Amino acid sequence: MAKQPMLKFVTVERDMPEKREAGARKQDFNEIYAEYAARKAEEQSARCSQCGVPYCQSHCPLHNNIPDWLRLTATNRLEEAYEVSQATNTFPEICGRICPQDRLCEGNCVIEQSGHGTVTIGAVEKYITDTAWDKGWVKPITPVQERDESVAIIGAGPGGLAAADMLRREGVQVTVYDRYDRGGGLMTYGIPGFKLEKDVVMRRIELLEKSGVEFVLNCNVGEDLSFDAIRGKHDAVLIATGVYKSRELPGPGAGSQGIVRAIDYLTASNKVGFGDEVAEYESGELNAEGKKVIVIGGGDTAMDCVRTAIRQGAESVKCLYRRDRANMPGSQREVANAEEEGVEFVWLTAPKGFTSGVDEPGGAADGVVRSAMIQRMRLGAPDASGRQSPELIEGSDYAEDADLVIKALGFEAEDLPALWNQPELEVTRWGTVRAEFGSGRTSLDGVYAVGDIVRGASLVVWAIRDGRDCAAAILQDLGAATVMAAE
Repeated sequence: MAKQPMLKFVTVERDMPEKREAGARKQDFNEIYAEYAARKAEEQSARCSQCGVPYCQSHCPLHNNIPDWLRLTATNRLEEAYEVSQATNTFPEICGRICPQDRLCEGNCVIEQSGHGTVTIGAVEKYITDTAWDKGWVKPITPVQERDESVAIIGAGPGGLAAADMLRREGVQVTVYDRYDRGGGLMTYGIPGFKLEKDVVMRRIELLEKSGVEFVLNCNVGEDLSFDAIRGKHDAVLIATGVYKSRELPGPGAGSQGIVRAIDYLTASNKVGFGDEVAEYESGELNAEGKKVIVIGGGDTAMDCVRTAIRQGAESVKCLYRRDRANMPGSQREVANAEEEGVEFVWLTAPKGFTSGVDEPGGAADGVVRSAMIQRMRLGAPDASGRQSPELIEGSDYAEDADLVIKALGFEAEDLPALWNQPELEVTRWGTVRAEFGSGRTSLDGVYAVGDIVRGASLVVWAIRDGRDCAAAILQDLGAATVMAAE
């Protein structure tokens, strides 16, 4: 009788890949987790219980066939494991690195619920696809037949690239327009290298180029090229711009020099990582070296900022969040990593305003932030979402020295109907594009939208899901148009 390769969660404990020691890892922007060795990946995959109702799969936005590729990995059938993994996920090696598995697949693992410790799904997913790249199993797309129809994709982030991949597989001609000088969107310029090294993203971009996807970069739609021109050139247009408009801070002094947007700060850091010259970084405007840094916010972007500031050599880094640790939206794993690296979290606090320094005693304020006026909070009654609302504690204000304040309060949609002169493009009351669920169809004929520009700021994995679903709808609509034209 063959030996049972799975169900080893009772005898084998959960074991993550080795994490670099905090003192060493905060000196650079390299990823902090090592790769599994083959034997370790097989061992950890074998912990899967192969349950009849795989909650890991049902709680994955892509519904990845996780139990199947875990079993294949456990039995050393890695190429098959990769084929199963990439069948539902356009970028499995990226999701393996940056998905909040603790809130999705791993957080809903059956053996986790029974107290045995979740299967390390994300680490195995990363291992499978990195191995596939090393072994040459990842190949450029070669459509069975080329089609004449062309699709424009505005935005080279995960949603747009996922759609581009799926459309090219069916032979559709795809052109991706993006405002930045490199593709990848926030995967390239928003997420730091210690979570997602940039060569991982760039090789995907290169693979899509080899697959026939055309990239038009440094193209700001509405300025360098009109939306109407793009729409007139292609049979369909997919809007995948993401949301880049930062929420602003209220209160006196909020416009002081030294108070910056998280997206600007992270983009500058990532550009420096590519070897680019960034004037704002060199001048110190977007560089935390030697400074007392305050980051305001409790999401994953805030975690990226505090950990970036540590690596840039900040004198101190404090993160202010108006709720407590249990109620913060960011990954608890990221909070733990940040604390290990020297970040101080100041829970139940929010800025009331900011003060600027003076050139000399009795002189005029120079407009450069010197301190934040902090107000303490407590949690009161639940709001409409069910979360406890923060309330001010009167008389508890205090001042906190600051040389650099980073606003990580979340992102909102830009006013695309105005920017692109498309008043007929319907948007929601939040400014996001109104699109049909599942297909991404908008109020404009032949125009679709996916990802954060529809959902609001969300996860990379949801953008991938939207891009794949929308590509299927575009193919359906293009196919119908072709048949009608032939008749």
